[in-house]
Amino acid sequence: MISSEQLEHISAQVATQSLLSDDTVLQLRQTFPDIHFTYCMDDDVAGNARPIYEDPRFNLYLVDSREHCLCLTNDSEIATGVVVAEVEEE
Repeated sequence: MISSEQLEHISAQVATQSLLSDDTVLQLRQTFPDIHFTYCMDDDVAGNARPIYEDPRFNLYLVDSREHCLCLTNDSEIATGVVVAEVEEE
């Protein structure tokens, strides 16, 4: 489970980063050791996925790892991880 308070702290921490990168994820892992984090570009995320949090610079998606394969979810009760997806400027 990832609480709404944790998501607020995660989004606030990511928003303070001037440049998003794998280092952003390393910092998040240190702050939230029980949550798995992944960094990618937003256009690498499946087209039907809906972010749990949207910002002009990044989107946050929740990950469910209960089954053999990882999948995206919008259910924070079953979420075990967060994808930090950078949005490219057009």
